[in-house]
Amino acid sequence: MVMIQEEVKQLQGLNLHLIPNEKFKTVNIVVKFKSPLNRDTITKRALLPYVLQQGPKEYPSRKDLQIALDNLYGAVLSIDGGKKGNHHILSFRLEVANEKFIPNESNIINEAVRLLNEVIFHPNISNNSFQEEIFNREKETLRQKIKSIIDDKMKYANMRLIDEMCEGEVYQTHVSGYEEDLDNISASDLYDYYTTLLKEDQVDVYVLGDVSTTEIEETIATNFKRETIENEKIVAEKEKIKNQKSPKEVIDKQNVQQAKLHIGYRTNVQYQDENYPALQVFNGILGGFPSSKLFINVREKNSLAYYASSRLESHKGLLLVFSGIAPKDYDKARDIMQQQMTSMKDGQITEEELNETKELIINQLLETLDHPQGIIEMLYQQVIAQANLSPDQLIEKIKNVKLEEVIEVGKQIEEDTIYLLTSEGGSSND
Repeated sequence: MVMIQEEVKQLQGLNLHLIPNEKFKTVNIVVKFKSPLNRDTITKRALLPYVLQQGPKEYPSRKDLQIALDNLYGAVLSIDGGKKGNHHILSFRLEVANEKFIPNESNIINEAVRLLNEVIFHPNISNNSFQEEIFNREKETLRQKIKSIIDDKMKYANMRLIDEMCEGEVYQTHVSGYEEDLDNISASDLYDYYTTLLKEDQVDVYVLGDVSTTEIEETIATNFKRETIENEKIVAEKEKIKNQKSPKEVIDKQNVQQAKLHIGYRTNVQYQDENYPALQVFNGILGGFPSSKLFINVREKNSLAYYASSRLESHKGLLLVFSGIAPKDYDKARDIMQQQMTSMKDGQITEEELNETKELIINQLLETLDHPQGIIEMLYQQVIAQANLSPDQLIEKIKNVKLEEVIEVGKQIEEDTIYLLTSEGGSSND
């Protein structure tokens, strides 16, 4: 069994997570800023990683920053944003060589933490504003990213499914922001928002590697100084989910060869719930793997889909089914997909399917735990869910999931929205 040790300490307005690990030759430092999803601020949050990656005041260009990273034996820095449940997370990741394995080096980790501190807390600004030229360039980069979503039809269909399914809920918020907001954001507006974020977001710092925990704690304490945050601002509100009597069907038409049929379900179960491991197994049997019911019945037996799979949004309580089909096969494909869900709720699951799926999920989790970033992401799930469910506890619980628990959790799942992106000539009844 993989034992992941984690020590969590409160430190100057942030939570420090120390994960001693002798397996890796590098040290991974990840800083996560968490805030409730908000339509009014999401475009600014989406833009910040682009601007901050261009270099802090001390290394004011992308080139200067890259040289500083190269001088740390090719350290790798990345910054991005994403949503988990009703939260938006900004992640700053730095992977650096462990000085233990480099002769005559004793200061790499200190320097790496100092550099990360510069990137996060000392951006390249003047007169309380980001640099105009950098800001304008990165604003256009984000604009192109937002515009390009429509070209990735699978991504676009998933976005549209969430738009329809979660209409009026904060989870509907687009994680890349909104093009119409960009023109109204100035370099000084973005800096104002950035200073607010530094004060109000919940900050979690993860350090994983073969390091002395007391030394790393001192290094973080010296470099990352932050005012204590006002906790009430960082709790995402529990919202009432509208109860839909029957599933909503939405059909969009575009010039596409392959139609995208995506179905959204409410699981009424989240990561912190006792029956979450059973839900993970349910999803695995339904559409999590090439051996799952969707793949075999929709794609292999009936040749109706180019792909068919499902995944969970565990912090929002959604199960999403994805497939690519020929426009003319919509009714047939939808019916067979719905049949798979119904048959599982009715208990048509074999012990063999159960055991095989549990093994596949455990292997997937163990694979995730083979990577430093994977370990950190899995540990961070507990922060989002405000739950204590360590990776090894989750694996143990999945091992112990029983067939009746999988059937039981399935009965709570409700179909919410069917979304079809099809060809302009195609219709639901072709």
